[in-house]
Amino acid sequence: MKKIFDFGRFSGLTAAFCVLLAISGCKGSDSRPADGQPAAEVKKEAGIRNGYACCNLHYSGDWISDSNLAQLAFIPVGTPIKVLRIDGYRAYVEVDGKPMRLGHDYGRAEETTEQWVNKIVVLDDPKAKLARFTPAVRNAIAQSQLMRGMTREQVIMSVGHPQTNENPRLDGPYWRYWWSSFGPYYVYWNKGVVSKIDGHSETVGYMTYKGK
Repeated sequence: MKKIFDFGRFSGLTAAFCVLLAISGCKGSDSRPADGQPAAEVKKEAGIRNGYACCNLHYSGDWISDSNLAQLAFIPVGTPIKVLRIDGYRAYVEVDGKPMRLGHDYGRAEETTEQWVNKIVVLDDPKAKLARFTPAVRNAIAQSQLMRGMTREQVIMSVGHPQTNENPRLDGPYWRYWWSSFGPYYVYWNKGVVSKIDGHSETVGYMTYKGK
């Protein structure tokens, strides 16, 4: 008896085979995440910048502003920070694993948000430099306070970068900072070191390190 070719069955098998090939092709085109982690998790963990707090960063809730008001609690210099993304005038970060936001509130005309974030989140851990300072300077920085004789680098570590809208040049005779929204104080320079801390007497008292 002549064997009759079943065209319908052949078509079904062919279609199934093509589907399998397509699936195999898709898998082959995927890049394999490191250490067997899902690609989305790897991307999230990588972020766009991994580094450390340049300085003591004062915060309210989950918000860290470029005003860096000294009366607020602070995140210590050298704390690990992962920048996840920058959106307009804010950056979404993880500070030692905790979700927080960086707010570029005042210096927008003088620098981009990315430039500001790169100043705040440094690539080299500043604790290595901190360890080489005198005990008095280290103690002052640990309390986010100031003392005469500090260098510009030490002042930044202790109280942060001054607002760029009020301090466009860092080689001027003084830097203006804020204790609160209504309480400015001034750090005066002489030959590259702090010569005076000026402002309301109560504010100066808060900001001046009195130990040894």
